[in-house]
Amino acid sequence: MKTIIDLTHDIKNGMFTHPYDGDVKVYEDKILSRDGYYNSRLETGMHAGTHIDAPRHFLESNTFIGAFELYNFIGNGCLLDVRNQNLITYKDEYDELVKHGDIVLLYTGFSQWYGTSEYYDNFNNHPIVDKTLTDFFINKKIKILGMDMPKPDNYPFEVHKQLFENDIFIIENLTNLDKLLNVSRFEVVALPLKIRAEASIIRAIAMY
Repeated sequence: MKTIIDLTHDIKNGMFTHPYDGDVKVYEDKILSRDGYYNSRLETGMHAGTHIDAPRHFLESNTFIGAFELYNFIGNGCLLDVRNQNLITYKDEYDELVKHGDIVLLYTGFSQWYGTSEYYDNFNNHPIVDKTLTDFFINKKIKILGMDMPKPDNYPFEVHKQLFENDIFIIENLTNLDKLLNVSRFEVVALPLKIRAEASIIRAIAMY
């Protein structure tokens, strides 16, 4: 049996979101005792909670997230422990750790504030990825860069744009990355909805 680690935050009514996003609403509009069945409704932006961004988020593109081949969102995973680094930069050891076509996950520890006001109060104070590491990921032709924080960079979002220009997707707001610290290799599955949008909420998992 494979071990499965859920890397996804719960989607729930009134959950914390990006300061510029609207509220998330999850509610039952049909009740068994009244209507004979239960039915739930979800109102959310695609950047709430654990989600994946496609190039259309910041670049002129006619390709929606749901149109990409599914193999883009499944692959071998690699965890980089980058805790206590305000600027996440390249290290020589990464050349051996990160393989061509990997899905790379950055464990910053910032997710400890998820679900509290501090997570977004610190919105521009979280660690950021520098250009040397971004260039390294591009040269390695990784599939996805994922992280346990709101975003890899700040305005004007050059890391986003560089990755997108090289067909690399970005997963934000992951959780439970600490459970992969002693796992050398694992598989990541992070499928988006089949939706005509620039991003999608996802259920991300790691398996080993």
